[in-house]
Amino acid sequence: MNLDYIDLPFGELLKRVSVALPADMPVYLVGGAVRDAMLSIPTHDLDFALPGDALKVARQVANILGAAYYPLDLERETGRVILLDSPGNRLALDFASFRGSNLENDLRDRDFTINAMALDVHEPGKLIDPLGGARDLRQKQLRPCSALAFENDPVRILRCIRQAVALDFHILASTQELMRQAIPELKRVSPERLRDEIFRILDAPKSTTALRTMDILGVLDEFLPELAGLKGVAQSPPHTSDVWTHTLDTVQKLQAVLNVLAPLHDPDKAANWTLGLISLRLGRYRQKLSRHMAQPLNPDRSLNSLLMMAALYHDIGKPASLQVEEGGRRRFLGHEQAGAKIASQRADWLRLSRAEIARLQTIIRHHLRPLLMAQTGALPSRRAIYRFFRDTGAAGVDICLLSLADTLATYGPALAQDIWTLQVDVVRTLLEAWWERPAESVSPPTLLTGNDLIEVFKMKPGPRIGELLATLREAQAMGEIQDREQALVFARAWLENDQG
Repeated sequence: MNLDYIDLPFGELLKRVSVALPADMPVYLVGGAVRDAMLSIPTHDLDFALPGDALKVARQVANILGAAYYPLDLERETGRVILLDSPGNRLALDFASFRGSNLENDLRDRDFTINAMALDVHEPGKLIDPLGGARDLRQKQLRPCSALAFENDPVRILRCIRQAVALDFHILASTQELMRQAIPELKRVSPERLRDEIFRILDAPKSTTALRTMDILGVLDEFLPELAGLKGVAQSPPHTSDVWTHTLDTVQKLQAVLNVLAPLHDPDKAANWTLGLISLRLGRYRQKLSRHMAQPLNPDRSLNSLLMMAALYHDIGKPASLQVEEGGRRRFLGHEQAGAKIASQRADWLRLSRAEIARLQTIIRHHLRPLLMAQTGALPSRRAIYRFFRDTGAAGVDICLLSLADTLATYGPALAQDIWTLQVDVVRTLLEAWWERPAESVSPPTLLTGNDLIEVFKMKPGPRIGELLATLREAQAMGEIQDREQALVFARAWLENDQG
């Protein structure tokens, strides 16, 4: 084994862990933490490999450090320790028994050489590197630990793309060939594992680059096959590209929109005039947007990744909805409803939660509404604002962000300042109503209940009560009703007209 010396940015933490470990048992820090240390990248997850008794050792470490413990994988003897450091950061320490008879076999069974290095916890100054991972790090290249690495676990194809993009590494031609050969094996991978990896890709800053690479290699066709139907589907102006190119551009622009509205303002991210206008008009919502995006619908996946999934599928219904009019204009009437159904089917196959599927459907079904509001040439009315959030709820915020990205991707460099200014102002008006004036035009206070209608007007329980209450709330949102007395007058008039 090759030995080198490296500095450890998490040396103090390693000392604390080493004190809690059995002194007579070899324990090794392995995988991504070693790689990240050599690249000076902060890490919050440490993986340890040891000859055996991994669950027992993990529990012992948790008890001594006063941390939480739970068995992560009983079959593979992997235990997890959750530790909170002084700033409140969450650290995950995973302890696993060797894959194979010894450390070297364990390392050779891993995915890539840069993830197959180890440090002896009791002698952390020495790097154990049997496969030349340090050399590959210096040369910024990804190389599998064996020729069977992708065949043994096809998910490594996606992982290779994700890590190459994240680290700005080169995938060797020989590695690409091994990946292509193993692509058909993706069919035997569970949807859950594919879901987890694609959502990690969508959650990354350079997700579009990863998606393009997956497309070039033919990976997307294996588990997101409907995306192939977007290629070559031409669109009429103001669109400047086919549906597939527009989709990738939308994902990229959405990332740029989220970046420019990040909690901490970065002038470099708002360098061009389109993003600069977003920063100027919507910047006051940075913290609110941050809190919104920090509320995932599933603890294992971020809202950011779900929104990127919506961007990837927002026009998935266009191929099936294509109509060519006389004169050659191409229209896609109803593509948002068709797309919501297709996306829902794929999300169900990927085993997303019901809440995630519902949010995805809502975003795609209503993604055109802010764009259509802007096309009226005026800011949305109180009625339009109320109906928008009545139909979308919190997903309306996601739709606002997607609409900005959609517009940027549609027009490209030809985007006119007046069109963009109005689109941003429409979004500003919607977000202002949602966060600053919800009682006015988003969720007016209840003035009458169903019981009130039954007692005062002797109505019978049924759908008419719901219809009247919905009409009352909309009238409130429009400013036509201010108090209970006005609500009663309105209800009486509605009933008389309805009966007449």
